[in-house]
Amino acid sequence: MLPKAKPAPALKQAGLFASAEKRNPVVCLLLAVVTLALYNPVNRHPFVNYDDDRYVTENAHVRQGLNVGTIAWSLTSTEQANWHPLTWMSHALDVSLFRLNPAGHHLTSVLLHVVNVCLLFLLLMWSTNRLGPSFFVAILFAVHPINVESVAWVAERKNVLCTFFFLLTLWAYGWYAQKPSWKRYAAVFGSCAAALASKPMVITLPFVLLLVDYWPLARVDKAGEKNTRWSRLILEKLPLFALSVASAVVTMHAQQTGGAVRSTTEFPFVVRIANAIYAYAMYILKMIWPSHLAPLYPHPGDSLPVWRVLLAGVILTIITALVWKFRSRRYLLVGWFLFLGMLVPVIGLVQVGEAAMADRYAYIPLIGIFVMIAFGVSEIAEPKGWGFLPAIPAALALIALSFATYRQIGYWQSNEELWSHTLAVTINNFVAEDNLGGALILEGREEEAHTHFEAAARINPNDPMSHSNLGTYYETHNQMRDAVKEYEAAIAMTSDPGMLAATYANLGAAYRGLGDNDRAQTNYKQALEYNPNQFNAWLGLGLLAQQQGKYVEAITNLSRSVELQPTASGYLALGNALQQSGRTLEALTAYEQATRIAPSLAEAQQAADSIRQQLSHPQAIY
Repeated sequence: MLPKAKPAPALKQAGLFASAEKRNPVVCLLLAVVTLALYNPVNRHPFVNYDDDRYVTENAHVRQGLNVGTIAWSLTSTEQANWHPLTWMSHALDVSLFRLNPAGHHLTSVLLHVVNVCLLFLLLMWSTNRLGPSFFVAILFAVHPINVESVAWVAERKNVLCTFFFLLTLWAYGWYAQKPSWKRYAAVFGSCAAALASKPMVITLPFVLLLVDYWPLARVDKAGEKNTRWSRLILEKLPLFALSVASAVVTMHAQQTGGAVRSTTEFPFVVRIANAIYAYAMYILKMIWPSHLAPLYPHPGDSLPVWRVLLAGVILTIITALVWKFRSRRYLLVGWFLFLGMLVPVIGLVQVGEAAMADRYAYIPLIGIFVMIAFGVSEIAEPKGWGFLPAIPAALALIALSFATYRQIGYWQSNEELWSHTLAVTINNFVAEDNLGGALILEGREEEAHTHFEAAARINPNDPMSHSNLGTYYETHNQMRDAVKEYEAAIAMTSDPGMLAATYANLGAAYRGLGDNDRAQTNYKQALEYNPNQFNAWLGLGLLAQQQGKYVEAITNLSRSVELQPTASGYLALGNALQQSGRTLEALTAYEQATRIAPSLAEAQQAADSIRQQLSHPQAIY
């Protein structure tokens, strides 16, 4: 535990909060109430069609809930081009507690954010004994709109979970620094490992601990001789550096295997450097003026104007020079390098995916900027005797940020709202076009969806998702040859195992529609090679077996399909196969499951009614 702070002098004189034991819980309660009230609408939101399916709703392992099998899978899985076992376990635990009710999943993320806010306040309070600045940093972190993405998006659970363990590591480190021992170091090591096992973005955490040594723990003075020399402090963290290196190696392997890492042909190193410089400046801008926030900002490639990069470079250079000039204010140096350093793994030097930057990446790094602002203003105001005067503009800023956050949360209330807003605030966003089209498909607005799929393909002709979506559109309109063409184009453009599995399954369905059962079977099996849990592939194989009169095989495959993903179409097909094999009562159960999922599915309802009628006249069965 970090050193306990004494009551701030002004408050002590005023007779408020006689001790930290009474004051800190009250402040934490206030922070928790404000954060919970602000994020309360999230609990009424659905899952979104952007990775929530891959992380939860269509993930066969996570859907089983938290059990021995899920834990074993989590420890070895590199799905979604990452190794983050604690994140998988967190999602699985939510399924155990809340099934697939999105409210419970959202509540967990909100509660983690609340805990992070309180932990951040307590860490700063106990290590600096500065109530005002510590509170302001925490409340900024709580209500800033740029953090909405990390909290309101279920698939980004890894961010709030990782931050919890990140802050816990700082807590354990402060406890260790008070009285170094191997037991206390084990607590630091364990919490650091947990942070990395939640999201590997925190591989720079050992460097952060060196910053913390400088301020606020002050384990060295300016001459490096107060308590411990820098060489000793670096040596002390070698096991943590080893953890980070191991995490980086595993993550790179997972991302390359998952097809997420972009080549230097797609994104030359000069382009990556330019985007990194610009992105650093844009994070600061969005912190100051948080408008046009979106879940994905398309990478500009080599089209980023040179003047923007130069301006961004000048701004970063000026800030760095000022921080160095006033380096006696150690919090400035620590805050600035925390911001710069924590963004290094995700700034695009190793380009993963299509994004130029992401709001979620700023969740931890902007804490450094918040520290610079809060402690800087406090240090200016206190000698001048301004008292509570700075609280007035601070309160106005927090109110404005809260309104902006409330509005930003509202964009996550539906897929259509989210992606329509994203298209409105970004340019040439083919991912948003794809996802808005997918949202419209779910609402039965196929022609509108088709327009967005075509727009995505125009923006990026090498986008596999838009071609796959176009294939689905053609397939639903019985244009099977066009569907085959689009699916094959999508397969040629991606190396993502998850997408390859889904697209091969769809290609199999298109060939089955053309009557080419051999090719259909080949593609279904190809899908299962990429993902043995691809439920549509099992469905297709079951339908093929049923068509060939192989009812035992059909029932096995169809049962596997609905086990992985309960769908009305899967239960309808299973009911048909069971009835054709003479297993009438089991068929009735399957039909009833189909009607529960899709009450308007007339075929399943009629089949169930027919069986019930037969059961009311037993002689009709025999």
